[in-house]
Amino acid sequence: MGMQVDLETFVDPTTLGLAAALTVIAVLTKVVAGVAAGKGADRVTVGIGMIPRGEVGLIFASIGKSMGVLEGSTFSALVMVVILTTVVTPPMLKWSTAREQA
Repeated sequence: MGMQVDLETFVDPTTLGLAAALTVIAVLTKVVAGVAAGKGADRVTVGIGMIPRGEVGLIFASIGKSMGVLEGSTFSALVMVVILTTVVTPPMLKWSTAREQA
């Protein structure tokens, strides 16, 4: 996947803005989806645990790029989202589980 990314797009403000917006949306929607976890569950922790779902997104993004549906900058933004959501999840889970134990 990494070989398909045009590294020049990583410094493009439009690509960075799209990646930031998609990352915020991805995190918020997963946390909100945790509401469906059910009674007795820490819904915030469940939602945070669902954030890093990047491998599936990369597969679909790769297919979209190969079919010409996604342009290079959009593909790069999606790769950034996958990286960011994978990196932010462990600290968020640590915070959430510590919150629950306190």
